[in-house]
Amino acid sequence: MTITLDHPAESRAKALKSATHETHERLDKAIMAGEPFASRARYALFLKVQHAFHREIDALYFDPALDAVLPDLAGRRRFDLIGQDLADLDAAPVAFDSAPAFVRSEAADIPTALGWLYVAEGSNLGAAFLLKAAAGLGLSETFGARHLAAAPEGRGLHWRTFTAALDALDLSASEEARVIAGAQAAFARVHGLVGETFR
Repeated sequence: MTITLDHPAESRAKALKSATHETHERLDKAIMAGEPFASRARYALFLKVQHAFHREIDALYFDPALDAVLPDLAGRRRFDLIGQDLADLDAAPVAFDSAPAFVRSEAADIPTALGWLYVAEGSNLGAAFLLKAAAGLGLSETFGARHLAAAPEGRGLHWRTFTAALDALDLSASEEARVIAGAQAAFARVHGLVGETFR
C-alpha cells in the first residue's frame, strides 16, 4: 500500500472522524434512546448489539497483515469479553444465519478492515462514560461490563497508539476511500443492530 492524504495537514484519524461525524452522532442518539442503562434487561440488549458487531470483525484480530501494521492487535479484541458479560447476565447473544462481514478463511481487504477497526477502537475510547453508567446497575470490569474496561496503559494512550499506526500507513487514493467506506459501513451496521435489537 502506498498512500497519500488528500489533506496532508489532517491526520487520517481526524479525516475519518470528520467523514463519519453525522452518522456517529445519529448512532449515539439511537443507542441512548434505547435507554441501555435503565435496567439490566435494557443493558443486556446493548450487550447483544456489541456482541453482534464484534462478531462481524472478530476475524480481523487474527489477520497477519493487520497484525503487522497495528500495535497489540490481539490485545484489542473484545468479542470474548462481551460474551462473558452476556453470560454474567444470563443473556444469550443474537443468533445469525449468515456469515459475519469478515471471516478467518478469507484475507480481509486491509483498507476496508481499517475503517471497521477505527469504529471499534473509537467506541472503546468513549467507554469510560458507559462503564460509569453500568456501575449504576451494579456492573463492573469484572462482572457484566468487562468489555468496557480500560486498557492497562489507559484509554488515551491505547487510542493514540492505534491512530498513530493508522496515520503512518501509505495508502493510495482508492485505498483511502475504502478506509472511509469501511468506517461508514461499520457505523451503519451498528445502527442497524440497534434498530433491530432495541425495537
